[in-house]
Amino acid sequence: MSAAKKKTTTANASPERRRELLNTAAEVFAAHGYNATTVRRIADEAGMLAGSLYYHFDSKESMLDEILSSFLTELWDGYDAVLASGLGPRETIEALVTESFREIDRHRAAVAIYQKESRHLTALPRFGYLTDSQRKFEKAWLGTLERGVADGVFRVDLDIRLTYRFVRDTVWVAASWYRPGGQHSPEEIARQYLSMVLDGVAARR
Repeated sequence: MSAAKKKTTTANASPERRRELLNTAAEVFAAHGYNATTVRRIADEAGMLAGSLYYHFDSKESMLDEILSSFLTELWDGYDAVLASGLGPRETIEALVTESFREIDRHRAAVAIYQKESRHLTALPRFGYLTDSQRKFEKAWLGTLERGVADGVFRVDLDIRLTYRFVRDTVWVAASWYRPGGQHSPEEIARQYLSMVLDGVAARR
């Protein structure tokens, strides 16, 4: 298919159908990895011919780009609202963790892709925004933890960077096991997680 034809058919694609195909592609990318996933595999999962997929997207890279950029835009809408709300350090951490679990609920496959693929994708010019997001993410969390130590909310001997890495990794790894519609809501999972991280698991005496 020519570039001009791809551009025309992509522009005319139904928004609802595009969302369905992106959801399918996200699940396939998350399960099999970006490099191992072909357009034919995505089309098979969507119940269509591989050539028909080009009526909606010009490449699997375009699909991945839209999946990740949409997820990060929504994530940062939530994070920025939390960071601008004037909460104390502990409350900010609680709100960021809760927002993170909500994003896992809404975009579980995209989170899994981001976790698995972002390291090598950042080498591609099209995905340079992933590096910017990672830096912004680190600044937000480290800044909040540092503020908490300075305010006496968190322990003075806290290793800020180690704590950040622990929280980051243990929150986002939930995308590997979380399933929407399960026994616990994202808010309940966040509450239990925060209780363990902020208050520990030992019985109070």
